[in-house]
Amino acid sequence: EQYCPDAVIASTPGWRWDRYLLREAARRGISTGSVIVGWDNTSSYSLSGAPVDWITCWSEIQKEELVKGSDWSPQAVEIGGIPSYDGYFRQEWLLPREEYFRMHGLDPQRKLISYAASFVSFSPNLQNVEALARLVSSDRLAEPSQLLVRLHPNHFMDVERFIGEREQIRKLARELPHVHVVEPVPLGGGLGYCSGEGMPEKSRVLGRSDLFSTVSSTTVVEASAHGTPVVSICIDSPAGWPGKFTLPLSKIGGWPTHSRFRLSGAGRETTNEAELQAALNFYLKNPDADAQARRDFIQRECTYTDGLAGKRTAEFFLKTIQGG
Repeated sequence: EQYCPDAVIASTPGWRWDRYLLREAARRGISTGSVIVGWDNTSSYSLSGAPVDWITCWSEIQKEELVKGSDWSPQAVEIGGIPSYDGYFRQEWLLPREEYFRMHGLDPQRKLISYAASFVSFSPNLQNVEALARLVSSDRLAEPSQLLVRLHPNHFMDVERFIGEREQIRKLARELPHVHVVEPVPLGGGLGYCSGEGMPEKSRVLGRSDLFSTVSSTTVVEASAHGTPVVSICIDSPAGWPGKFTLPLSKIGGWPTHSRFRLSGAGRETTNEAELQAALNFYLKNPDADAQARRDFIQRECTYTDGLAGKRTAEFFLKTIQGG
């Protein structure tokens, strides 16, 4: 009643709380649309939770997942790229390496290996971080290196097991040489933390690292967009989350997005410390290895790398609203 919108556009087609706004808009005859923001959304979710007229996605791969997996009409799906990555492709958030290293107290004489925590709800990340920390602090790598661990927003939820892992990782940074921690940006107003709000910091750590590591999360795409070598670490936790569901990380390699990364040759996947050491040493010695595979991977997954996906997506929805 207050805004009388011509369209209501959400980041999913009613897979989350947006379903109520989209349903209400459809009930009133207002045009509805969705802009896919998550790499795995089209393979992890299914049918829409509300009537949605139009949807944009990253790539031909995602379009196929929407059409064949969620019954979308091909005519209702537009490939627009990924708007939130425009800043990556325009390199607008990067800082000079020296300045970024000063921000986090990093040693300019050492290679930087970064790790972004992920899959925290399903599995501890501590075993991955510990393996990296041992390799770095004992100088068992081909080049003198240091580790920068990016905590996950879930580490700041009021959940005992997440808090416990956060503090263990902080403890590693205090006690071991060459281990550092960076935290996601708080939203303020009691809204917690969100990795999306830290895009500038993510771009800087991805762009200024010599090597990037994580579980096979969306950040393998983000790192590849920066041209940074990627090592996916899927070491199973010996303890898991006691009393809670735990997913062995070695089991996720067959998931659609993770499988595409593995098969792309854009990076290496490791499931134990020996494999991790070998993969890190390979890229430390051969930093340009797999560079073309990373470029091909990004082209397939994001389609548009010109930094104009946001403009392209906005123009598409304006055209649909205007009946073009």
